[in-house]
Amino acid sequence: MKFTSKFATAAAVAALTIVLGACGSKSAQSGKKDAAHSVALVTDGGGIDDKSFNQSEWEGLQKWGKKNGLVKGVGGYNYAQSNSDADFVPNVNKMIQAKYKTIIGSGYKLEKTISDAAKKNPKTNFIIIDDVINQKNVASATFKDNEAAFLAGVSAAMTTKTNKVGFIGGVHGQVIDRFEAGFRQGVAAVNKKITVDVKYADSFSKPDVGQALAQAMFNNNEDVIYQAAGGSGAGVFSAAKNAIKSKKVWVIGVDRDQTAEGKYKGGNLTLTSTVKGVDIAVEKLADAAKKNKFPGGKTVVYGLKDDGVKLTRGNMSAKAWAKVKEYKQKIVSGDIKVAEKPSQLK
Repeated sequence: MKFTSKFATAAAVAALTIVLGACGSKSAQSGKKDAAHSVALVTDGGGIDDKSFNQSEWEGLQKWGKKNGLVKGVGGYNYAQSNSDADFVPNVNKMIQAKYKTIIGSGYKLEKTISDAAKKNPKTNFIIIDDVINQKNVASATFKDNEAAFLAGVSAAMTTKTNKVGFIGGVHGQVIDRFEAGFRQGVAAVNKKITVDVKYADSFSKPDVGQALAQAMFNNNEDVIYQAAGGSGAGVFSAAKNAIKSKKVWVIGVDRDQTAEGKYKGGNLTLTSTVKGVDIAVEKLADAAKKNKFPGGKTVVYGLKDDGVKLTRGNMSAKAWAKVKEYKQKIVSGDIKVAEKPSQLK
């Protein structure tokens, strides 16, 4: 968007500063501004407090900003929260107009928005998380979620008492396919007789739907549920806390250690969590941009071998944890190839 006067430009920047500042906290942050190395995150529908994917990214960006003494806001580091897919384009455009040097798209749902913006703004660095964009000014970061999900399947199979477990995904797609495929393969590797009930919330931001799906699974005597559903996954923990009043159930967390989400009076129902190093990826790519070594046009892949994904010890039994470590070694060594799509499973 072009303006015809210096006054209009100054007014626009001032307005943007107010809008972008409103995305975060109201408190003033001490630090410096460095527009040449400023970084902004645009979330998907989950928001930076989803206790999952977006929150991990924001934590990584905050760590990077503070490490470099930057202020939160224009000229430093910031985020724009998307409440729906319709917010993607305007949020990315706000960050471009505010002249952030590097802009991060949180998740595959922003692929088209980031791709289009990158074509129109070749001097801006863009990062897409969980997808690949083959453009010179876009760095792509993907994760072998299926490898960590396989280990989650092993932990579920070693823990279930009913031989019935569940998987609740957010939205069907390439990324969640990896979670589902890995989990189901891991369960089957331990015991092919265990049934895996698969359901989708069709949203990453509807905890009420996640709760309803999980409640139905617990009512069906499924005692371990792995949720890969972003904000919708919060409802799975709510359902588990209701169910545990009458029987033992477990939830497997996703993207970050969700032990805290499993706390209830008398214990903790988070069995384990698959941790995705999106915070590490954000920090490393922001560092690369600051050092003028931005890997535009390249894809960085993180897996079990380099701790880009992993499984927490959590509340697993010693026997289950030993089995997880056994299978991890088999995956890292290449003895086991983990499927990326449910259709690849036998």
